[in-house]
Amino acid sequence: MLTFETVNELTLKVTCSGNDVLFTKAGSFIAGDSAGGKNYRFEKLLLGPQNNLGQAILGSVLRRATRENIPLMKVTFSGNSVTYYANCSQHVVVYRLAVGEVVSVESENILAFTQDCEYNVRFIGCGVISQKGLATSTLTGRGNSAYVAVLCDGNPIVLSNLQSRNTISVDPDAVICWMGQSGYCDPQITTDLTWKNLIGQASGESYAFEWSGNQPVSVIVQPSERTGGIRVGID
Repeated sequence: MLTFETVNELTLKVTCSGNDVLFTKAGSFIAGDSAGGKNYRFEKLLLGPQNNLGQAILGSVLRRATRENIPLMKVTFSGNSVTYYANCSQHVVVYRLAVGEVVSVESENILAFTQDCEYNVRFIGCGVISQKGLATSTLTGRGNSAYVAVLCDGNPIVLSNLQSRNTISVDPDAVICWMGQSGYCDPQITTDLTWKNLIGQASGESYAFEWSGNQPVSVIVQPSERTGGIRVGID
């Protein structure tokens, strides 16, 4: 069994009891501690984390076509150990998925997940004007040890309307991931385009992801924006 926790906000600590498998961003391992010799090994995943070969090939093709492909490695444990993972001093956020719960996350923000998470890529149809394309990565809880660790540039903030039922609006270039109580809970796209965009006088906030009060969701946002998106203007 694997458990996740953060160390000093910047490092993921993975504790393994017995035999298990972990999937992480390739090259993210920084240290390990195991009794009686090293009892874990690393393997680069050529296709994907799916056990079925056909699904792994299809998933690999889809991830490359949608720019959601990330280099993953498989860590195989054969005993009790503690290992540590990090990426470029980015902050680490740990989340444990309930069975059937889904987190939609940008592929570049995935640090690690357990084999109790089902990993897929799907089309959301509204990312065309964000920094990404029309797809996002999803992780679905399929067991009692469905842990996910995501990366964030700086300390994240968490917005939730599970209790308040308020409307949540965020910049797509700052979104890390979102989790809904039912299904994927995809956002609506809202735009604020005027004639000022055509003369290069846009506010810089011309589009947003929005969840209404009828969409119970929790959203993790980082305090920085990715470079991208559509820029409309006339020089």
